[in-house]
Amino acid sequence: MDPRRETPIRRRLIRITVILLLLPPLLAAVAGWIVAPWYLHPIRRELTPDLIREADASFAVTHSRREDFDVLAPDGAHLRGWRVTPGNANGSWVLLFHGVADNRVGVIGQSEFLLREGYSVIMMDARGHGASEGPIATYGWLERHDTRAVIDAMFASRVGPCLGGWAVELHGPPRCRPFHIFALGESMGAGIALQSGAADPRIEAVVAEAPFANLREAAYDYAGLRKYPGLGKTLLAPFSWMLLYRGEKLTGFPLAEISPMKAVASRAFPVLLICDEKDEALPCRHTQMIYSAARGPKQLWVVPGAYHTAALGFHPEQFRQRVLSFFATYANPAAPGSGEQK
Repeated sequence: MDPRRETPIRRRLIRITVILLLLPPLLAAVAGWIVAPWYLHPIRRELTPDLIREADASFAVTHSRREDFDVLAPDGAHLRGWRVTPGNANGSWVLLFHGVADNRVGVIGQSEFLLREGYSVIMMDARGHGASEGPIATYGWLERHDTRAVIDAMFASRVGPCLGGWAVELHGPPRCRPFHIFALGESMGAGIALQSGAADPRIEAVVAEAPFANLREAAYDYAGLRKYPGLGKTLLAPFSWMLLYRGEKLTGFPLAEISPMKAVASRAFPVLLICDEKDEALPCRHTQMIYSAARGPKQLWVVPGAYHTAALGFHPEQFRQRVLSFFATYANPAAPGSGEQK
């Protein structure tokens, strides 16, 4: 071949190679810039009359009483939810946290078996979700303080200190009884529950299914199209960088610091971590990172065959048994700590 012809061909090949190497990261960066506002403004699932009737039918099964429960967040946002008490209330409360783009009815299945066992529940719409106000979702940065406001409101409504326990009855004459607060969350709600547990010591134990380790790690999964996180951490990493960069500029919050993994390392509280074996949205890698970082008593359950937040549907009896046993351990001060389990 004529060397004079070979040089232009080689240059063209080099040019094409450079373009092919640079184009995916550039496109990923543009996608991260575009997605950032959507990430902060997830689709709002409205609380419709049909959903309320569905919830009331569930509460009727357990002979529970539902009350509207409205709370003013520290930044002035009105948070709306329900306070639900069963007829056989045992004095313990569970704060239920739903997933992204959902509302309080998304955790109705969890509420049903808890109510049946005598646990009262608080079911709030997260800020920017359902009927709650709030311009953006912050995945725990503001929501952990919202949780503190919710607990403050619980204490203010006929829950006060008394000799030997807490007056927890909301109806009829108050009586002193043991009083415990637990939390259970799914997906985004799991991450919020863990961060709330670190921020407020009144939360004694947390169950978290399919939590995200931190927003950066979750962004890697989205960059890798939920199948190739390694690609999201390498060639398509600019998606994550730009997503968090623009998100911080839009909110003024350090989104990279939104981290359930850091939360469990900052306060030693009991956690039951649940990951779904076939979860592609938030793979078990996230839960295992949180488990490794947790300082308090911890349990990890990898749910065979289950998809994202589907543990209750795939293994209902085992899910109920594990959650109830976990809460019972910390509702009974005389019971030994569960320690580290898998």
